[in-house]
Amino acid sequence: MNESLIGDAPTMKLDERIRFLAIDGVIGVGKTSLARELAKRLGANLVEEQFAENPFLPKFYENPEAYAFQAQLFFLLSRIRQFEDAFVQNDLFRHLVISDYTFDKDRIFALQNLSESEYAMYDTVSATLSKELPKPDLIVYLQADVQTLLDRIKGRGREMEASIEGNYLRDLLERYNNHLWHYTDCPVLIINMDNIDFVHNQKHLDLVLKAIASSPTQTTYIVPEGG
Repeated sequence: MNESLIGDAPTMKLDERIRFLAIDGVIGVGKTSLARELAKRLGANLVEEQFAENPFLPKFYENPEAYAFQAQLFFLLSRIRQFEDAFVQNDLFRHLVISDYTFDKDRIFALQNLSESEYAMYDTVSATLSKELPKPDLIVYLQADVQTLLDRIKGRGREMEASIEGNYLRDLLERYNNHLWHYTDCPVLIINMDNIDFVHNQKHLDLVLKAIASSPTQTTYIVPEGG
């Protein structure tokens, strides 16, 4: 598990009510890059999704029907372990926790990739094991259209992602939008990323960080003016 305390002298602040901030979005949108930047600036515990540890993921991209359930179950158990370590073993009230995913993404991918019978089994296991997991105080949803996602996936050059197609991303994006536009357990800050590249543009990063620092108290959609 990759979880560590990053930054001893925070250079950014959030509302004190926020003790758990989660970044989410479709593949390639920049979740991990933003989570790392926020953890550094906020002196927070960082929880990163460990996709590289999943031995079934490369096989899933090669043959989704044969390996979807194994890949999904591995992710489910891995994410539960990460969240338990972050919030049970550590003192949530002493350190802000930032993750580059929400636990709910697991269900989004399960709905996308599993058959009806596989999903029924997944749902039983997930409901039993995850009922005590904490929920975020704020979710930052990085939203982008399919072409932006394809361009960024291609740009980062992960071999196992080379087979990802636009139709798959389109369906996934629809599921993400439906889930997070209607999420009610905490505020969701939705940031349109189509004209924003905070990894390579400091001005864009400043725009995104300013939006997050505002600590919205209700679901908010913004389209930063890139340039």
